[in-house]
Amino acid sequence: MQHWLPYFILFAAACITALLVTPLASKIAWKVDAVDRPEARRINTKPIPRMGGIAIFVALLVTYIMLFSGLKSFQLPLTLMPPRQFSVDYQILGLAVVVIFVTGLLDDKFTLKPHQKLIGQILAGIIAAASGLVLGSIINPFTGKIMSLGLWTYPITVLYLVAYTNIINLIDGLDGLASGIGMISSLTMFILAFGARRFDAAALAISLAGACLGFLRYNFHPASIFLGDSGSMLIGFMLGTISLLNVTRIAGLTTIIIPLVVAGIPIMDTFSAIIRRLRGHVSISQADRGHIHHRLIAEGYDQRQAVLVMYAWTIVLCIGAYVMTQVEMRPRIVIFIVLIIVSFFFGKHLRLFEPVLLHHQDPKTGTDKLITPDDPAFKEEEEKIEHETPLHH
Repeated sequence: MQHWLPYFILFAAACITALLVTPLASKIAWKVDAVDRPEARRINTKPIPRMGGIAIFVALLVTYIMLFSGLKSFQLPLTLMPPRQFSVDYQILGLAVVVIFVTGLLDDKFTLKPHQKLIGQILAGIIAAASGLVLGSIINPFTGKIMSLGLWTYPITVLYLVAYTNIINLIDGLDGLASGIGMISSLTMFILAFGARRFDAAALAISLAGACLGFLRYNFHPASIFLGDSGSMLIGFMLGTISLLNVTRIAGLTTIIIPLVVAGIPIMDTFSAIIRRLRGHVSISQADRGHIHHRLIAEGYDQRQAVLVMYAWTIVLCIGAYVMTQVEMRPRIVIFIVLIIVSFFFGKHLRLFEPVLLHHQDPKTGTDKLITPDDPAFKEEEEKIEHETPLHH
């Protein structure tokens, strides 16, 4: 029990803090007019504040302070200390977290352009890499030899963190979806980190899980507040950070894929969106109605049911990730392949990789036909549907 007590305290502190701060975050969002108002591409039928990231950030800040000072008052071991062979400066890493949070906060208020957000994300990634959070070498699972990444160490680390930040941000499309998946993923990473004796990563993971759970009280359907980019980007960046802490400096190639399995849902949603838009001959950054939650709702699920289905899918992937840590290399690869195949067929059933097609009645001929996103009439038909059945927030 003594070993688990510090983590229970961190989880409870983060959860309670998020519960208490979320109403305050809502008031701040209203005051600065960071509010999602009903319109064609939004899911809400009434104005809803979108600065939920404030609650997540404050909850993490409280546990961060506790890790350096508060836990000593309870005569419990200080858990935010990496093993000696790993050198991560947590003051610098904390600065990276602040940068990603502020970037999201500015977007919630001013709606930054994509390249402006990307600059903030890259800056946060660079600062994190400067703290010592890098993947320097990979162990070849077939030969056992260590392959140094050399000069690619820092670019790969930054790219990884930016990618993780965005896949969570992009999946934030239904009430409670990103925060719930964030909670499930961080709990899984806690179990994996604790088992690997990476107690610093475990401490951060359990803190994030508590923060997400506390916020979920207000964010689950019907939501009274949205995460906003300040929240979804923060959760994504933290998950990327925690997963890297588990493999800092040297990692087996098959070990690296485990955090990717944990984030399988947002990764698949992002990957399928790119394929779908390329096949539809439109920009990969163009929003569409082909995401997983759109397809589930098109199948007849309501918002809450669609989110629960995605929670269940995430749990299955997380269980698979845990099992992968308990077996040898070959079974690990087999499990990974099976999870990919099952997820692919599930995605194919939902038509995730197919371009979004809409019915359009040709005014000249009066005939009804299916059109793709590159058709000039597509936007007009999409706007008609969005006004009838809005699905985004």
